[in-house]
Amino acid sequence: MKRYGSVIGVRPESLAAYKKYHAAVWPEILDMIRRCNIRNYSIFLKDNLLFGYYEYHGTDYAADMARMAADPKTQEWWAIMMPMQKPLETRAEGEWWANMEEVFHLD
Repeated sequence: MKRYGSVIGVRPESLAAYKKYHAAVWPEILDMIRRCNIRNYSIFLKDNLLFGYYEYHGTDYAADMARMAADPKTQEWWAIMMPMQKPLETRAEGEWWANMEEVFHLD
């Protein structure tokens, strides 16, 4: 299992809609997340920043992420979410959510 943390901004004018969507995530999206070996997934909010955390339990992260990205329902969800989000200027090339470095962990 590998832990992942990432961060992105949320547009203030979209915050209420973002919360509403995430209070009732579409079942197809939840199923795809599970089928791509993601567990213990949370998104936290502070000062218009979203912090995402999840644990990956698969053996081929790139393939699982490609499968998720190719899913039509996931693409539909992302098309709604992406305009609400504001990526960090400091994110790496190719990232939407900026990946974070884990500097401490305690089980």
